[in-house]
Amino acid sequence: MIEIRKAGLDDVAGIIRVCSEGYRATYPGLLPYYHIEKIIRNFYHEDRIKDEILNVSQAWNGWFVAVDDGLVVGAGVGGLISQTAAELFALYIDPQRKREGIGSKLLEAITCDQVARGAAVQWVSVIDGNLMAVPFYESQGFQYQGEQPAYGLPENEGFESLRYKRIIPPKGA
Repeated sequence: MIEIRKAGLDDVAGIIRVCSEGYRATYPGLLPYYHIEKIIRNFYHEDRIKDEILNVSQAWNGWFVAVDDGLVVGAGVGGLISQTAAELFALYIDPQRKREGIGSKLLEAITCDQVARGAAVQWVSVIDGNLMAVPFYESQGFQYQGEQPAYGLPENEGFESLRYKRIIPPKGA
């Protein structure tokens, strides 16, 4: 049975594994190999994940994990970007565990946390061409809003993120 919960320090290695494997499974053909590995090195390493688990705030709501029999099989994180707007920063599922509803459950937990913090809308960015993420987010009620340069990638190389937004109901609605 899948347990969805806030991450603790015991989950660091699992978050790194799931995010790294998820990133490697998602971006071949969309990003050059060296950019994939650079993003993984910059964002999914032990010191950073530990810090992100320990230092939760309105802007960084902390990591959530999906755990099955003690193994992290999904991880996600978000934060508030204004008093009433939230952002989903990352959501990765073990590539061997996709299409089991894990992503939907993680998104629900992150969303509930963000609503409790005052969010009424939720944003997510998806690299242009990511045919895994776009259908998932659209099925969750996100609607396309436009494009912007992709976070963490060189702007001069023209990588674009598609911006999606959804209205989320207030707590208790």
